[in-house]
Amino acid sequence: MLLYHLPNSPLQESPNQLFKTTPQSPLNHHQFSFDHRYRNICNLILSLTHSRSLSKGLQLHAHILKSGIQIIPLVSHNLINFYSKTQLPLHASQVFDESPFKSSTTWSSVISSFAQNDLPSMALDYFRRMLGCGVRPDDHIFPSATKASAILSRADVGQSLHCLAVKTGYDCDVFVGSSVVDMYAKCGEIRVARKVFDGMPERNVVSWSGMIYGYAQLGEDEEALRLFKQALIEELDVNDFTFSSVIRVCGNSTFLELGKQIHGLCLKMSYDSSSFVGSSLISLYSKCGVIDGAYRVFDEILVKNLGMWNSMLIACAQHSHTNKAFNLFQQMQSVGLKPNFITFLCVLYACSHAGLVNEGKHYFELMKAYGIEPGDQHYASMVDLLGRAGKLQEALSVIKKMPINPTESVWGALLTGARIHGDTELAAYAADRVFELGPVSSGMHVLLSNAYAAAGRYEEAAKSRKLLRDKGMKKETGLSWVEEGNRVHTFAAGDRRHLKSEEIYKKLEELGDKMEEAGYVADTSFVLREVDGEEKNQAIRYHSERLAIAFALITFPPERPIRVMKNLRVCGDCHTAIKFMSKCSGRVIIVRDNNRFHRFEEGKCSCGDYW
Repeated sequence: MLLYHLPNSPLQESPNQLFKTTPQSPLNHHQFSFDHRYRNICNLILSLTHSRSLSKGLQLHAHILKSGIQIIPLVSHNLINFYSKTQLPLHASQVFDESPFKSSTTWSSVISSFAQNDLPSMALDYFRRMLGCGVRPDDHIFPSATKASAILSRADVGQSLHCLAVKTGYDCDVFVGSSVVDMYAKCGEIRVARKVFDGMPERNVVSWSGMIYGYAQLGEDEEALRLFKQALIEELDVNDFTFSSVIRVCGNSTFLELGKQIHGLCLKMSYDSSSFVGSSLISLYSKCGVIDGAYRVFDEILVKNLGMWNSMLIACAQHSHTNKAFNLFQQMQSVGLKPNFITFLCVLYACSHAGLVNEGKHYFELMKAYGIEPGDQHYASMVDLLGRAGKLQEALSVIKKMPINPTESVWGALLTGARIHGDTELAAYAADRVFELGPVSSGMHVLLSNAYAAAGRYEEAAKSRKLLRDKGMKKETGLSWVEEGNRVHTFAAGDRRHLKSEEIYKKLEELGDKMEEAGYVADTSFVLREVDGEEKNQAIRYHSERLAIAFALITFPPERPIRVMKNLRVCGDCHTAIKFMSKCSGRVIIVRDNNRFHRFEEGKCSCGDYW
């Protein structure tokens, strides 16, 4: 048959020669009826679509135009689908516009083409044109339109589509209903999504995955995990997108043991080779401090999409594997993958936390060679890189030359650099610029307050915190936690609520004596309160990460690395103290703060004291 021989046909042949490879060619006008011939051509298009054979598809399209059968809606539909799958949506729209007879299937194809190829505005524009032509949307068109609304985060447009689905009776269709659930969830309207979900007479993998993703996106991890468990109990179908969302929940919450169990389930159900699952697994193991596990997942998946490469790049950057990140970037280029804006954010992040100014400038300029215009996050990374390296005036110059307005993250990067290097005047200038932008995060208020307090200007620090309270905002409480089996033990500074508090504090005292003998001296400048020296010394000794480490020392076996997660940046004195803790205890201690990982071993940290 022709479908068997076509993939091996030489591309140099003319279209007529290409489709005469067998005596039974569908283009043989003498052997087949017109109806049989055009249907065989449709089958050819489907075959080429499946194999993504663009050059052969273009030849076939040329022959179709010469024979005049493009006027048949089914042929147009298949051509539109072919160009959609080969990521040429504008070619698809041209086929659509030139088609004299447009059925609902033809409209569905072109709208889907735009939605699938990240042109959501055009998808909705063609949807409106379709309605103007008197064509009613069906169970194929509604999901594409709601997908476009979700991409744009336009819940208002999605709601209008939902209302239209209700009026036309398609709201009870499982595919339409699932797309509506997914749209509301991705737009952050989780309560509306849940109401639609609970009212569906039938649910499929899209509706379940949409709800799980929605809860995960909003940080409602417990509900996301509960829904996933319910789906498994009811023996409902789950797919790689479902697993990807749940694994990301485990990563964000640092539930390593649960994540490992779900990884095992992926292996059992043969989803371990999915790039979506792979990206989430890399993120899971990286965020839980098991970078070797991330490398293992990356190496085991043979077909890697750009998301997987980016996940591995950011993992390397967070774990101070800077050279590995650079090597990965080169490998990605060598296999023909084009880096995107996220890729460059990853390598800039790696440069920033290793103090590699020249390399950072190189990658920043390289973006333009790939046709990527730097965004506010790229500028924030450059300012962060220069600020941490002490090049504060150069960082300020970068901000002043930005072609876009600086955002809170850009000024915040300058503020952080200024605080690290003790330039309180520049820190105050940066903070003033942030406040001019309007409402800011509580973290930004705290940054300013801490900058004043570090300089001994406690009155200004108090004013800044008062402004925080007046706006009804609260400083985020510093917490550290460790995972023990299926339990998570959480600690705050000076916390004595834990059942093993007495043992924890006793261990800290014993370890403190050994640390002082080894040369540790507390740096009380990191206590940003106006109190006497002894009180400062006591305050810093019982920071949350130290309590978590002490708990792990009395709980975990000696051969097990201690992994501590923290929601805020580790202070300078605790960083020094943990180096001494690792040296005096002989243990590997891995601490993740809100920015990166620190691996302490034999009195040294993987960050090289640059973070």
